[in-house]
Amino acid sequence: MADGGKEGHRKMITVFLSLILIGILCFSGMLIFLCVSETRVPSRADDTAGYDAIIVLGAQVKEDGSPSVQLQWRLNAAAEAWRKHGVPIVVCGAQGADEPEPEAAVMKRVLEETGIPGEMILADAESRNTRENLENARQMLQDMLENPAVLIVSSDYHVPRALALAGDAGLKASGLGSPCKPEYWIKNHFRETLSWVKYLAVKYLRLPL
Repeated sequence: MADGGKEGHRKMITVFLSLILIGILCFSGMLIFLCVSETRVPSRADDTAGYDAIIVLGAQVKEDGSPSVQLQWRLNAAAEAWRKHGVPIVVCGAQGADEPEPEAAVMKRVLEETGIPGEMILADAESRNTRENLENARQMLQDMLENPAVLIVSSDYHVPRALALAGDAGLKASGLGSPCKPEYWIKNHFRETLSWVKYLAVKYLRLPL
């Protein structure tokens, strides 16, 4: 009886370790997929195809109301894209608990300071994740344009998943990526890989995550 109990215990440990190993392999595979996907994202507006509107996804706003470096780089890329094609821009991002105002408000102000007319910039200050960003942007644009081709601007590692979500939202989209701060590479890619796992689990397994 004791031997049978030990054998059962060993089997449980084996199953547990096997599941951990499978999880590590799946995560590693998803990370590799992410790294390969982001290399295909254009980093210059001149390398992008035509578009009827630009959607800029938000990032952290600092306590003094200025954009974080990562957000500023996204806005620089968006301004470059706008100078190539002067099309409407939607800036997306709600106000986080540690932010003095909505990300979208800061983004609009910074873009106006680059010379982009305020009437060309639509602000979505309600969305709190990428899926909501794109859904809200789609609704705002549909009152102006019929089935527009949009250019999604975000950090390079974030663009591939944003494009997948844009497709789910019925948007015809291409992407433009801004750089990722080297010191945050591991953190950003770890979090984005987890976000991909969640995206796939929700889309294909219908898990309520």
